[in-house]
Amino acid sequence: MSHDDLMIRPAYATDGPPLIALDRAGWSWLSEVTPQRAEDAVMFNEQCPAEDFLVAELAGRVVGYIRQVPATPLASNKHVRQIRGLQVSTDVRGRGVGQALVEAACLAARAQDARRISLRVLGHNVPARQLYERCGFRVEGVLPEEFLLDGVYVDDILMGRRLDG
Repeated sequence: MSHDDLMIRPAYATDGPPLIALDRAGWSWLSEVTPQRAEDAVMFNEQCPAEDFLVAELAGRVVGYIRQVPATPLASNKHVRQIRGLQVSTDVRGRGVGQALVEAACLAARAQDARRISLRVLGHNVPARQLYERCGFRVEGVLPEEFLLDGVYVDDILMGRRLDG
């Protein structure tokens, strides 16, 4: 795959079903703290609008998405954005799609006058942690044994990066 073949674009309302299918196909306790979505689940709603998402397309096929939102609704915190969802199709993982989505989310956050972007990742999700580190994120905190997933206690890792400079 060349990066020329990959297109990152804002999500459309019609992207809901393919994003749900992508989520379901990639679901695992490695990256999720909630049960797998139902086939008829809704991706976008009032609390989770399409405008929060960027979508990766490869040869016209949706192969990934990232969701980036304000960290909180507080005016004193409006300079911070947070990544709250990333999924890449299992058949294109390791080919730069995730990194392209993360970098696009950081650029979009900067365009919205954000100075920082943060995220939470499960401690045992080594591939995701390595991706975020390649994109300049650093561990800023650890919540030990925050989740019990499939019978195992898992740390919640807080990561962040500056966007200004």
